[in-house]
Amino acid sequence: MVAGQKLSTALGLQPGLAVGERDPVLECKALESLACWAGRFTPTVSLAPPAGLLLEIGGCLRLFGGAAAIVDAVNAGCAEQAYSVAWAAAPTPLGARWLAQAGTRALHPTPAAMQTALAGLACSVPDWPPEAVARLAACGLQRLGDLAQVPAAGLRRRIGNGPVDDLLRARGELADPQLPFVFPERFACDLELPARVEHAEALAFAGQRLFAALAGWLQVRQQLVRACSLHLTHDDGSASVLPLRLAEASADEARLLRLLREHLGRLQLAAPVAALRLVADDTCARPGASIALFAQPSAGEGAAACLERLRARLGEDAVRTLAWQPDHRPECATRMAEPAADSAAFPPSTASDAGSRPFWLLDTPQPLAERAGGPHWHGPLQLLTRGERLESGWWDGGEAGAAGDVRRDYFVARNPQGQWAWIFRDAQGWFLHGLFA
Repeated sequence: MVAGQKLSTALGLQPGLAVGERDPVLECKALESLACWAGRFTPTVSLAPPAGLLLEIGGCLRLFGGAAAIVDAVNAGCAEQAYSVAWAAAPTPLGARWLAQAGTRALHPTPAAMQTALAGLACSVPDWPPEAVARLAACGLQRLGDLAQVPAAGLRRRIGNGPVDDLLRARGELADPQLPFVFPERFACDLELPARVEHAEALAFAGQRLFAALAGWLQVRQQLVRACSLHLTHDDGSASVLPLRLAEASADEARLLRLLREHLGRLQLAAPVAALRLVADDTCARPGASIALFAQPSAGEGAAACLERLRARLGEDAVRTLAWQPDHRPECATRMAEPAADSAAFPPSTASDAGSRPFWLLDTPQPLAERAGGPHWHGPLQLLTRGERLESGWWDGGEAGAAGDVRRDYFVARNPQGQWAWIFRDAQGWFLHGLFA
């Protein structure tokens, strides 16, 4: 099969050929999404429609360890997103494009090496008008290197100024500034699925492409994301939103993808999904950090990432943390809070707090037996501290569900088995209120 054949001829040669109508708008969105992804390698990216992308990597060579390392990383990333790539690296933008279109798939680090490679390309490789290519062929000029042997004035008369100027730009003899791609202020990326997806877990692959674009955008903008949302467009015209909240701001693509997989494992689709849209709802500036002088071992997942996955797997309301409340009554001094918002809600405890306050409080104080004038819990309790008087709560006395006014003397005690308990005495007697670890 060759370009320009009729569809019936192509189907006759390849009966299993998949045919799709070209959509320039979707192609442009896909190219912009790929440009955002490429921001992880360089902040200087230019679009070369309809299917070209130019990355200026001269200032990033030392960071990534050379041009070959960057090329390998770009090819690997494109393969993960199911893109097929024709590439080349050269000192000039147009020279790199022509060499890529010719399928050289090679590095040409110096102008001399690039010009030698360009000289061997056919005149049909550049996107010149067919009439100009036909005139060159009629003159016996088959390669770009042949054009260098022809006087420039005569060549301009035969094929026009445009192709000659292109040749000079490709060789680096004429300036060729590129219009840089402007990374958007707010990230939002659309992706139309090639087929309707009926199971939520199958959206993970498409989500990987969206998160790859988000990670590149965050790198260029020097931002971290705290919350994002995946908008699902169903084939019946309805829409749904899957919110993704992180316990701490991050730009780690793998972490975002793990969080998405956890949510998709619990998601039941109301209808098959036809398109996705990823929106970064809450971002913040990336704080500066110095790189370690010596190689450091890789860190573990961390408490914040673990909380994210637990909440995604068990539900938002299944994972909570404790936060302080301004109340002297132990049962009223804490509250349940969101892990993301109150992960640092507890201030550092002092030595006196750590020694006299247990983290495990009973829901309701348990009455203790009193024998020989002392409290008993699995045996006689030995009081280890002096009494701490708490008198508080007069303002909500008599209210339904309120602790009310309390007057208690608290003690740290230990029983014969070595268990440490937090007990108090009031007008009704002795009570067990908490346990120490």
